[in-house]
Amino acid sequence: MSGHESTYEPKTGIEKWVDARLPVPRLVYDSFVDFPTPKNLNYWWTFGGVLAIFLAIQIATGVVLAMHYTANVDEAFASVERIMRDVPYGWMLRYLHANGASFFFLAVYIHMFRGLYYGSYKAPREVLWILGCLIFFLMIATAFLGYMLPWGQMSLHGANVIVNLFGAIPIVGDSIKTWLLGGPSIGNQTLQRFFSLHYLLPFVIAGLVILHIWALHVPGNNNPTGVEVKDVKKDTVPFHPYYTVKDGFAIVIFLMVYVSFAFFLPNVLGHADNYIEANPLVTPSHIVPEWYMLPFYAILRAITFDIGPIPAKLLGVLAMFAAIAVLFVVPWLDTSRVKSMRYRPVARQFFLAFVVAGLLLGICGASNPDDPIIAFGGDTLVVNYTDGELAASRSFEAYEEASAFMSGLPEAAGASIAVEPAGAFRYLHLSWILTAYYFLYFLVILPILGLREKPKDEPESIHKAVLAASKSHDEE
Repeated sequence: MSGHESTYEPKTGIEKWVDARLPVPRLVYDSFVDFPTPKNLNYWWTFGGVLAIFLAIQIATGVVLAMHYTANVDEAFASVERIMRDVPYGWMLRYLHANGASFFFLAVYIHMFRGLYYGSYKAPREVLWILGCLIFFLMIATAFLGYMLPWGQMSLHGANVIVNLFGAIPIVGDSIKTWLLGGPSIGNQTLQRFFSLHYLLPFVIAGLVILHIWALHVPGNNNPTGVEVKDVKKDTVPFHPYYTVKDGFAIVIFLMVYVSFAFFLPNVLGHADNYIEANPLVTPSHIVPEWYMLPFYAILRAITFDIGPIPAKLLGVLAMFAAIAVLFVVPWLDTSRVKSMRYRPVARQFFLAFVVAGLLLGICGASNPDDPIIAFGGDTLVVNYTDGELAASRSFEAYEEASAFMSGLPEAAGASIAVEPAGAFRYLHLSWILTAYYFLYFLVILPILGLREKPKDEPESIHKAVLAASKSHDEE
């Protein structure tokens, strides 16, 4: 924290010489060894260290994979297969990188939900939170760019769907789309651009992580009580060895789960269609991104209606980006004077509902929006087909009408007919409810609860909270 005085003492002549000219050892010592840290941090705080490890893993494996990858539409798929089959330990590097992305996002989601629950975005940590949100946004961009590189069916058509969305932006949409593609359609130039940016952005993220850590060390860590440090000697302990051991234990456990997936379930988090080489003439029946983007994909698809002159496609794009943008302004939306939801019972219930909504949005994003969840009424005939890159469907009462409609569709539409219930509560309807709650939580619930809810009494200080918790534990 900003008021912490350095206790680093160089012991050798070389250390003294370096410290007088470039005090990097002093910076490391003050930041990661002797830094005063609240003594009541729980295991939810260990995911910051987990994220640092996974960023290093992703950069290291990505650099080696880039040495063997060919950014060419005729050779990209084959180069990935050559990495898997011919490059020594190439299969391991690829599986570590692919599954590392999933575990990287899992850790960052836990890290963000912890920050939301304990109010780590509140003053004086607004810049810390904004930098974290910016890192999250760049992670999504990096993952999207990397999703295209294997040049499988899901890579090509998933990228085509997302890039075409930018075309919905008025005036500048087509220019942005052409700039992203490097031409009128996806080709070599697109693959090369995506590969270049996918390689570059992790280093930008690493730079932002340094700023993120710097912004953390100015006010110091938040803690489960939300009470600021009042007495450094009583409220804090040195980061080492207390939290290096705790973080190290959590990192080892998380890495054990990670390598278990990488070695024994390497493809369970991916999509089987990505092992089919990209073919622009054959569209997969159901295009989905990786699991960590599914909630935002569900929000995008939930907007199926126009509002005045604004078409549904543009509204969907705006809603998807707004779902990320709203995170940046959370410090000013939450009006409560109490940081931690440990002392806000009503807010805690709404937060748990928000977590459930996020998980259900992921399920909606992975499901066909027209699939029924609860069916009622009689049966009807539904023609499922592909309209451009997006799945579409249309209902008919008679087989002759459905057959006539199918005959008028092009062969590339891949039309099929199915019998479905006439009335149903579908994944699309659930997406509407969940998307509404997502935005209501930030824009309405947090501001109103901050003004109306009466929180429980907070402890006077961190060390008194620790003593009270220890006494309660001894009595039990």
